[in-house]
This record gives sequence, structure tokens and C-alpha cells, in this order.
Amino acid sequence: MLRLSLATIALASPAFAAVEGKPFFSLYNTDLIVLMAFIIFVGILVYFKVPAKITGLLDQRGQTIKAELEDARRLREEALELHASFERKRAEVNDQAARIVEKAKADAQIAADNAKAEIAASITRRLKAAEDQIASAEAAAIRDVRDQATAISIAAAGDLIAKKMDAERSNALIQNAIQTVNDRLH
Repeated sequence: MLRLSLATIALASPAFAAVEGKPFFSLYNTDLIVLMAFIIFVGILVYFKVPAKITGLLDQRGQTIKAELEDARRLREEALELHASFERKRAEVNDQAARIVEKAKADAQIAADNAKAEIAASITRRLKAAEDQIASAEAAAIRDVRDQATAISIAAAGDLIAKKMDAERSNALIQNAIQTVNDRLH
């Protein structure tokens, strides 16, 4: 293949055009000199295996690019997994926040219901205490009225007895009271 390309290059070049008055294969033909320099240059490149080295470098670069693409693909997949993980965690956090809000609302409702029940119980206790105070005041008032009525009755009876009492009756009553006390004490 290399020989075919060299032959094609040699035939297609203007090296076959001879300078006037000079033979074709002379050093005066610049096209021939350029062709020979090119062939020598290509020969040196082939001798030192430059095309194989260039092909090896290109293959190596291709493998490097392929490895980088694989790394990029792997990193992309990891990033997608990480993104999905973060989305799941975000959804979990949102769900947890919603549950916390619902629990807080429920706790607030329970606290409000408990406060209402405590207020109702407190009102009931205060009403009961007020009713007890009223009943106690009524009982005290009735007792005071009875005590006063009893005192007035005793005073009236004492006045009545004092008006109707004489010395003989008084001595008999005193003797009777002494006898009653003596019987009860012994």
C-alpha cells in the first residue's frame, strides 16, 4: 500500500516536467529534488516507525477517551442515584414534617379539650363551693335566729316565772334541781 501511494505521488507530480535544455533527471530540475526529498522524508518516517507510533498514540488516546467516557458514564449514573436518593430523602423529610404538623395539631386539640374540661371542672367546683357557702350561711343564719328566739323565749319565760314565783316555790324548785343533779352525778 505504501509503495502504491509513493508510485502515485511520483507519477502525479510535476517532477516529470523537465527544465528547458536540461535532462529530466538532473539536479537542475527542482521538482525532482522536491520529490526526492519528500520520498526520503517519508522513508525516514517509515524507517523510524513514526506511523506506527502515531497510530499507537492515537489508539492510546482513543482508549484514554473511552476510559474517560466510561468514568463519565459511571459518574453520571452515581449522580443520578445520588439525586434519586436525595429526592427520596426530601420526600421522606416532607412526609415527616407533615406528620409532625399533624401530631402538633392533634396535640394542640387535645390540650385545648383538656383546658376546656379543666375550666368546666373549675367552674363546677367554684359553683359547688359557692352553693356550700350559701348553705352554710343559711344554716348559720337559721341557727342565729333560733339562738336569738331561744334567748328571747328564755328571757320571756324567766320574766314570766319571776313574776309568778314566790319564795316557797323558789325553794322547792332549787331543792328539786339539787336532787336531780345529785341523782345524775352519783
